[in-house]
Amino acid sequence: MKKNMGSTDRLLRVVIALGIIGLSLAGILSGALAIVLLVLSAVFLVTAIIGFCPLYAPLGINTCRVKNT
Repeated sequence: MKKNMGSTDRLLRVVIALGIIGLSLAGILSGALAIVLLVLSAVFLVTAIIGFCPLYAPLGINTCRVKNT
C-alpha cells in the first residue's frame, strides 16, 4: 500500500478528528450526529496514522510529495 497523503493532509485530519471528539465529549454534539461524526473521526485518525486514504486511490489524488518506490 503506497502512501498517498502528505503531512499537511494528515495533520488536518488529526486536528479535525480531535475537534470532533472534543465537541462530543463536551456534550455539544449528541445523538445520531455525534455517532456519525465520531465514526468519521475514527476513519480520519486511522488514515492519518497509516498515511493512506482508500478514497484517494480510485480518484487519482496524491498529496504526498515523496515519490513512492
